[in-house]
Amino acid sequence: MTTPAPAADSSGVFPSDTPVAGRKTQEPSAGRRARFGERLAGVFAEEGRLCVGIDPHAHLLEAWGLPASADGLRSFGLTVVEAAAGRAGIVKPQVAFFERFGAAGYGALEQVLAAARAAGLLVIADVKRGDIGTSVTAYAEAWLTPGSPLEADAMTVAAYQGVGSLADAMALGERAGKGLFVLAATSNPEAADVQQAVVRSGPRAGQSVARAIIEDVHSFNQEQPGGAPFGSVGLVLGATVELAHYGIDVATAGERTPALPVLAPGFGHQGARVEDAPRLFGSLATGVIVSESRGLLTAGPAGLADAIARRAEEVRSAHV
Repeated sequence: MTTPAPAADSSGVFPSDTPVAGRKTQEPSAGRRARFGERLAGVFAEEGRLCVGIDPHAHLLEAWGLPASADGLRSFGLTVVEAAAGRAGIVKPQVAFFERFGAAGYGALEQVLAAARAAGLLVIADVKRGDIGTSVTAYAEAWLTPGSPLEADAMTVAAYQGVGSLADAMALGERAGKGLFVLAATSNPEAADVQQAVVRSGPRAGQSVARAIIEDVHSFNQEQPGGAPFGSVGLVLGATVELAHYGIDVATAGERTPALPVLAPGFGHQGARVEDAPRLFGSLATGVIVSESRGLLTAGPAGLADAIARRAEEVRSAHV
């Protein structure tokens, strides 16, 4: 049975940074909400770096014997949460699969998000939102505000309009103890032309778009108060991508502090091997989150917990 969501306090805010029983967390100073980088370091130390995707593809719902409906999504998501709790530290719901069922799908997602956070899992909402001004602020408020029905610990964002367009969302995340992961070098081949394109003007002139995103994220994190081992804003870097083709020198890209969190999809089903992570990411490997979805989910509801436990141990053994 899935652990129920925590109750809101008198202000209507849910305790997003309440320590989980049995997990050692870095304690923030009195009166300060724990920063995302602190919480991420605690998860790495206690549960490891495996991130379990919650991706209810139609073919997986069928294979699991679940209906292609909001009820099926809810059962799928809650089963993944129950299997991951105590075996991995991070889950990543792919919001698109819930969104396709409209309001009912979002209702199911809200229950999955609340159950995951109540179970002590760090939740990354894979929403890939991006915009400017008040629009991007509203997206951040939806996913990163403590007490929001869609509250997660972090969200993925797109910087097509430039990393500066995300400034308000990044600032909101920093205040709320939440994180963001900015798409930089993704594994889909059609993205390469844009992400490898060279910036023509400004302080990042001559760098690839992907490299410029890394530099802008570094700059934001370095401007925040010190003390957190990881920044509140990280990157999405595909594990199947040859980063040198994007003008990224992995030997030096991650040398500054705080370290960059790196959400790295592509392990397992997509072909990347965990043991290759230190070579693939170099100095960025310090913050790598090993994200895997279909490679685990195909184990089915009966075999999922064991598959997660085995994979989590493999990730730990690889010394990522």
